[in-house]
Amino acid sequence: MILCSNPQAQYQVLKGDIDAAIREVFEGGRYILGPNVAALEQEFAAFIGVQYGIGVANGTDALKMALRACGISHGDEVITVSHTAAATVSAIAEIGAVPVLLDINPHDYTMDCEKLATALTKHTRAIVPVHLYGQCVDMDRVMEFARQHDLTVIEDCAQAHGALYKGKPAGSFGDMAAFSCYPTKNLGAIGDAGLIITNNGDLAEKTRQLREYGWNEKRETQSLGFNSRLDEIQAAILRVKLKHLDRFNEQRQFLAKEYQQGLQDLDLTLPVTREGNTHVYHLYVVCSSDREHLKRVLAKSEIYAGIHYPQAVHQQKGFQKVARIAGNLTNTEEAVQHILSLPMYPELSPDEMGKILECIRSAFRKV
Repeated sequence: MILCSNPQAQYQVLKGDIDAAIREVFEGGRYILGPNVAALEQEFAAFIGVQYGIGVANGTDALKMALRACGISHGDEVITVSHTAAATVSAIAEIGAVPVLLDINPHDYTMDCEKLATALTKHTRAIVPVHLYGQCVDMDRVMEFARQHDLTVIEDCAQAHGALYKGKPAGSFGDMAAFSCYPTKNLGAIGDAGLIITNNGDLAEKTRQLREYGWNEKRETQSLGFNSRLDEIQAAILRVKLKHLDRFNEQRQFLAKEYQQGLQDLDLTLPVTREGNTHVYHLYVVCSSDREHLKRVLAKSEIYAGIHYPQAVHQQKGFQKVARIAGNLTNTEEAVQHILSLPMYPELSPDEMGKILECIRSAFRKV
């Protein structure tokens, strides 16, 4: 069986180090916001090249607290995309702000920055660019637009650990950035975890208070906060994995080249890396005119592809009363009908990759 993603395979590769790190936490007696959390915060901030890191319970909370720390609140409009995980838009809506959903460009499925002006109103306060599938949004355009209109930028980096835009890491452009460390991410815990990064000390301090009831150092609530503390066990595991992140991303890039070489003559649209970007392939997403046929053929050989995402956010009932659509979302609605995520994780073996490629090619021979 070949899964679309397989975090258990990575555990087996790093089992000795991970088990030792977990055992050290058990024996140390500090289980929440202890020394491993503090060390991870410093190490991850250094990895991205910023000053401050804040560990939280999950990626949704990371985005929600970053928005709150930046002063985004009830009625404020936040520009983002409809082609993203529901968590992006949920985080905006949960703090009472209004998600304004922009279309994607059809080439790499990230925010169509040429349409930013269509989303702008007197209520616009922030932009949340989503670095989807492992590739950065056009951050030059995002930051220029934000400067022109005095907008906050909070990067959603849930799928972009280690991705680069013109040589600079995802997460290092905006006022703040939110990362998910869900198990299948490029940097994944064995459970839920999230990270926030920033170069602004005041925002970092606000976020640290928000993650723990709004407490200051005296445990006095300064403003209403959350309970979103990162566990020591997850922090310890992430510290082990962070040391290997560059190597694992390089392996994802190698596998992407294997897919490119093996599938380029078929009737599939393969991922495009925008010039100047370094793609880290959290997902390897192709576009097929007959997605369901291809997915069925793969499943018959116990190869499991995914769809990220089968419905755009604006097509889901729960968001239709809380989000506003900016212009038309033609590219988004087209993409969700045809995209398919092929298996992608660093531990895929040459034999497994060969089996996947042959199975896909057989699907086209039978069409």
